[in-house]
Amino acid sequence: MSKIALVTGATAGFGDAIARRLARDGWRLVVTGRRRDRLDALVAALGGSERAHPLAFDIRDEAATRDALAALPPAFAEISLLVNNAGLALGTGPAQDCDLAQWRTMIDTNVVGLVTITRLLLDRLIAGRGLVVNLASIASNWPYPGGNVYGGTKAFVRQFSLGLRCDLSAKGVRVTSIEPGLSESEFTLVRTGGSQAAHDALYKGAHPLRPEDIAETVGWVASLPGHVNINSVEIMPVTQSWAPFAIQRDPAA
Repeated sequence: MSKIALVTGATAGFGDAIARRLARDGWRLVVTGRRRDRLDALVAALGGSERAHPLAFDIRDEAATRDALAALPPAFAEISLLVNNAGLALGTGPAQDCDLAQWRTMIDTNVVGLVTITRLLLDRLIAGRGLVVNLASIASNWPYPGGNVYGGTKAFVRQFSLGLRCDLSAKGVRVTSIEPGLSESEFTLVRTGGSQAAHDALYKGAHPLRPEDIAETVGWVASLPGHVNINSVEIMPVTQSWAPFAIQRDPAA
């Protein structure tokens, strides 16, 4: 198996940390995202153009995704590890107050973009008996107020991962869904519209997961022998649990 990994959403947070972790294990990287300046800086940090290659495009744009993959130089074309990290959450309100455009953006990024790049790379992954790592969320299993469409997209990612396992097991391709809980990264600033106050309030005293924690998990999964498949990994900080489940009290009672 060639040690060439493609990491989507590598311009910040989990994706940046995952790329750096894989590079330390000897992987050459294709890093993708919309912000070319950040990709260029990451490539430099990973060892330059011999060790990493940037692809700047919007994961929601199928034509741009096809063109970017088709233009990969031969030295980076034989991808055997796909890390589907690109994703976002927009808004924290109840469904009845949400912006439909934000819902579409989450679906187009977290679902449509993910399945598109996966399908476009499947032939290469099969040829290399490779590995697909999909970043889902504990929201794929555990609903919470305001999670509505975001949780739905991550439930899709988890179920899609299981379906891929069924289809690809005979081809020697491994598939893993990684499902983080409370994690501190740029992700939350995007979700709260850039509110630093909301970001700080969420994480105060919670000791959340860090991007490096998720990167270590991806590195571990990628290091396992080819006959070992980790179906899913659910990760939370110690301070987070499922209890108590919400109970809405009748104020008239």
